[in-house]
Amino acid sequence: MARTAKATGDKVTDAAENIETAMKNGTEAFKAGFEKAVKGYDQLVGYGKETVEAYVKSASVAGKGAETLHNEVYTYSKQSIEDSIAAAKALMGVKSVHEAFELQSNFAKTAFNAYVGEVTKLSEIFAASTKEAFKPLQGRVQAWVEIVQSARAA
Repeated sequence: MARTAKATGDKVTDAAENIETAMKNGTEAFKAGFEKAVKGYDQLVGYGKETVEAYVKSASVAGKGAETLHNEVYTYSKQSIEDSIAAAKALMGVKSVHEAFELQSNFAKTAFNAYVGEVTKLSEIFAASTKEAFKPLQGRVQAWVEIVQSARAA
């Protein structure tokens, strides 16, 4: 009978050790999972913060580009009006139809060349502003892919 009590005691000790090992392993697994979740959360929060900063920087650059475009259009419009007034005054002082035709032709050529130059300039400003505005946002997609891949690998 002593042998049976000892065998039963060994089973109880083995069971207690198994429970203790399972609790220890469970605690370690929970701790590792929690740390992994916190790390993923920190990465996600960091990504969100960096994305907001990129949007703010992009909006700032776009605003400056719009302001530059506005100023350029204003300057061109003002100059165009002044040139038109000067041409109209010059037309009022002509003495022949031939002179009026030449003045009007020269004005039309000059105005057209100025218009084409201005449209080209505005296109260049718009393209440069757009490129600069999207620059801060370009890396955000790649950053998201990296976060997802690191989360999958971990």
